[in-house]
Amino acid sequence: MADSSRLLLWPALHIIFHVIKGALILITIFPFAQEATKKRHIQSWSKQLLSIFGIKLKAINIEYLPRSGGYLIAANHISWIDIASIHSFLPCRFVAKSEVAGWPVFGWMARQTRTLFIRRDNKRHGKEIAKQLEDLLPKEPICIFPEGTSTAGDQVLPFKTNLFESAAQTHVQTFPMAIRYRNANQEYSDATAFIGDMTLIDSITKMLRAKAITVELIFAPSPATDMDRKDLALYCETQVRSMIEARS
Repeated sequence: MADSSRLLLWPALHIIFHVIKGALILITIFPFAQEATKKRHIQSWSKQLLSIFGIKLKAINIEYLPRSGGYLIAANHISWIDIASIHSFLPCRFVAKSEVAGWPVFGWMARQTRTLFIRRDNKRHGKEIAKQLEDLLPKEPICIFPEGTSTAGDQVLPFKTNLFESAAQTHVQTFPMAIRYRNANQEYSDATAFIGDMTLIDSITKMLRAKAITVELIFAPSPATDMDRKDLALYCETQVRSMIEARS
């Protein structure tokens, strides 16, 4: 057990140094940088974080996504590392649960990268966030996790409809995205799952003990842009569930 702990020491220190590096970038560069420069830093930092954990990224069906402009991405949610995985492929704005804002260091970093925080137990607040998204969506891609919580990645919970209102009102495209983690044998892996009473330290330790994880980001085409929020949510939920089940 002691030998195992020692093997984790260097990766753990590497993570600490990497987080410090990210904080310094946010403090010294972001206040003066253009948006394109910020996105390059976010993408580079996220790729390096995945590398520390030994996670390889595979994006599938990316031809569905527009090359520019705003659109909505609706994804299943497994772990805090989902955000770094998505940022490694596409630096974008996220809507996250309000609890994330209170996380030491990571919560502050999320705020600096313009994450919007939603109180899951407050429908009125959800409507307020959806209204903010209406102003943002025509200009930039935004990712939501409409299950409202994380799972082990082997199932998809019903998608909540409130945040889809922003896409329904602005008539932007909405792309379902399935997030899937696989082990070295290309089988389903729960090594990244951040669920139950697990702490961030528990999650990091579990991920460092795992080996050769691949994260798949699998896109499906957007439906018609004149759907209401309920139909959009149902379409995305159905697409994501079918992609998860097809690869289980």
